[in-house]
Amino acid sequence: MVSEQSLIHLQHSVKSKPQKQVCKTVLKHFDAQYSEELGEQWRGARDVLLNPLSWQYGVLLNRFSDLTNLKQCLTELGYTNLLPQKHPESQSQDAHIPLQCFIHQDPVRIPTQSHHPGWLKQYYLLNAASLLPVLCLNVKEGENVLDLCAAPGGKSLAILQTATPGLLHCNEVDQHRHDWLLKTLESYVPPTLRDLLCVTHMDGRSIGTMRPGAYDKVLVDAPCSNDRSWLYTPDTHQGEMWLKERTQLPLLQKELLCSALAAVRPGGVVVYSTCTMSQAENQSVVEAVLASYQGVELLELEQHLIDSLSEQFCFAHFHSSVGWSLPLSGSLAQEMNYYLSEGEEKKRKGGARDWQRKSVLSKDRTESIAGLRNGPRLVEKTLK
Repeated sequence: MVSEQSLIHLQHSVKSKPQKQVCKTVLKHFDAQYSEELGEQWRGARDVLLNPLSWQYGVLLNRFSDLTNLKQCLTELGYTNLLPQKHPESQSQDAHIPLQCFIHQDPVRIPTQSHHPGWLKQYYLLNAASLLPVLCLNVKEGENVLDLCAAPGGKSLAILQTATPGLLHCNEVDQHRHDWLLKTLESYVPPTLRDLLCVTHMDGRSIGTMRPGAYDKVLVDAPCSNDRSWLYTPDTHQGEMWLKERTQLPLLQKELLCSALAAVRPGGVVVYSTCTMSQAENQSVVEAVLASYQGVELLELEQHLIDSLSEQFCFAHFHSSVGWSLPLSGSLAQEMNYYLSEGEEKKRKGGARDWQRKSVLSKDRTESIAGLRNGPRLVEKTLK
């Protein structure tokens, strides 16, 4: 368990850490690309990317662990809850506890807890904006959910904090990251709930064919050119290689998104997210899928979600073509999300509007949101 003394020590030690070194080759590439794609928005985003002390880290509490004194300790140290809390009407022990993620206005971080077999960690450290795709997914009790590219497992854990699904299928194609995912789930999920989990090591592009219409909700947190990680790579040669490989990512992303649409049931929802500002990996991917995949519609972000996060994230019109993106709110939230739907249910607020792309930036990542819905197939409750 974390003590207040250890948290105070961390507050001082983080400020004294040496600054990360920027890869000049990657920054030059970003300047050329994003000045054209983002215009004046790039200036603010660039300032935040180049200032790691402005990045926002979140402390996601684990509702399955013993949180005795932890919330009080975080509050006394100046942490606040990112999300508005609604207490469950039921006072029973089984009453659902809302997702809780604490943030701090200063550049502080608490220590990562070590893995111990048989003990559940109290919290998971993540970029605050990483919760946006999960909140957009809006998982309900008992739903079948697929996290198509799940490692290292932060978004899967967040899903389990919002609701208890009938099935949570966590997939990861990379062997090392798959092992990392398994350890993450073991560290946070009690044995009594592990029957609800299915963890696979598969190419996500094949799951839609293998499990058509099997899920109510699908999250595609796609492999992408992670702007922040690439910008601070210590190896210039590695940075140059990544930039060359960047043009190959949109095809993979389209195939993963199409697989997700095949895997979701009619009327279900798919959320597509990346942690890059690249137009080719965000709106271009979604536009291509919308043009080629029948029966799919792009959904708008729910207004209540925008309202509840308006103090932490700034939502604004960014492009007039597809989805939502998020602009700077004193810092950068780099998690681009698209919210799409497949089926005939287009009778939503505002009717058949022009698709709009918006951007949300917080203190750390840019989150890009897309959600999709699907038409008549039976949902299979379990994986065979």
